[in-house]
Amino acid sequence: MTAIGALIGLSLSILLIIRKLSPTYSLIIGAIVGGLLGGLSLNETVTVMTEGVKEVTPAVLRILTAGVLSGILIQTGATTVISNAIINKMGEKRVFMALALATMLLCTVGVFIDVAVITVAPVALSIGKRLNLSPSVLLIAMIGGGKCGNIISPNPNTIIAAGNFNADLSAVMFANILPAVIGLFFTVFVIVRLMPQTVKNKKTMMQTEDKEEERNLPSLRTSLIAPVVTIVLLALRPAAGINIDPLIALPVGGLCGAICMKQWKNILPSIEYGLQKMSVVAILLIGTGTIAGIIKNSSLKDWILTGLDHAHISDALIAPISGALMSAATASTTAGATLASSSFAETILAIGISAVWGAAMINSGATVLDHLPHGSFFHATGGVCELNFKERLKLIPYESLIGIVLAAGTTILYIISNANQ
Repeated sequence: MTAIGALIGLSLSILLIIRKLSPTYSLIIGAIVGGLLGGLSLNETVTVMTEGVKEVTPAVLRILTAGVLSGILIQTGATTVISNAIINKMGEKRVFMALALATMLLCTVGVFIDVAVITVAPVALSIGKRLNLSPSVLLIAMIGGGKCGNIISPNPNTIIAAGNFNADLSAVMFANILPAVIGLFFTVFVIVRLMPQTVKNKKTMMQTEDKEEERNLPSLRTSLIAPVVTIVLLALRPAAGINIDPLIALPVGGLCGAICMKQWKNILPSIEYGLQKMSVVAILLIGTGTIAGIIKNSSLKDWILTGLDHAHISDALIAPISGALMSAATASTTAGATLASSSFAETILAIGISAVWGAAMINSGATVLDHLPHGSFFHATGGVCELNFKERLKLIPYESLIGIVLAAGTTILYIISNANQ
């Protein structure tokens, strides 16, 4: 089918998402229109769409079971304990590093980036109020840390990228550790310093209370059990040749954590909460799978490859650029990584890039433009710090710079490792 049809379908999906139609329905409608305009019959269009959904089904299953881990971490208060411990340990003098690191580690253990920001935000705003710091600079520190943690986490974007490349999840996570660390320091020591740090109008500060929510929080030691068990289980394959699928490792880690925190009475409510959160992502992935099927069966990827070739761009840049473009189209790390990996995995593997590095570069590339206004992340993170649309919009260039550094770091690391082979 023609690339023009797929491009029109993708553009229509973006327009519908901007117009506040459900992202899943927007993607499905775009897939139908793209298939028909691309030259397929209605039956052929449906077949291609369902084939695209079939390819993301394994990742959907893993993402749903990941809800056990994230639900338990959030509902038991373990995320709050971990973030508060980091911030209290580092102190107010290192507030930006503390906020970025806290959000990074929460994402690293499998918490969604928007949930991680929402978890850390009350502490950040409380400190910001005392030090007269701008909510915008506090938010960019948390977002930067979250992006760094997102590329080394067992979150849906990493799971789907690894799955579409048939790569080991833990290996894909490990490949991005150094770029994530570089991104963390870039956020704190470059991006934060480029922004105004003090509040000109104190009325714009969110009126937060210093009192913590009154509930029985677990200890730091028991709060760390769930992420530690999960990481150990995922690391068994590269370390000992024992393959434990994320579908098993993530819920087992969460359940072990709940038991050690003596929160067995909250296991079922926590699992239900996690399922609700992950169901939104799973449904989005189904819609993403339909448009991915159309794009994969069109000549759109050939257009992109031809354009890159005419621009004399290295083959190594196909993965991060495709991740960035698809994240811009969907304003989502997960959907962007899904579209890019499902559409370009075969091409990337065919030019000699390994499955692990292909998945890692797409994953980091998907952080470049995943924060655009037609996505939920833009509004959720702005709302938690009470930024208006104009104030939130001003953060986009800084977020993009962080994403570019992450993508560049992964790509350069791949080029260096490939040159040494």
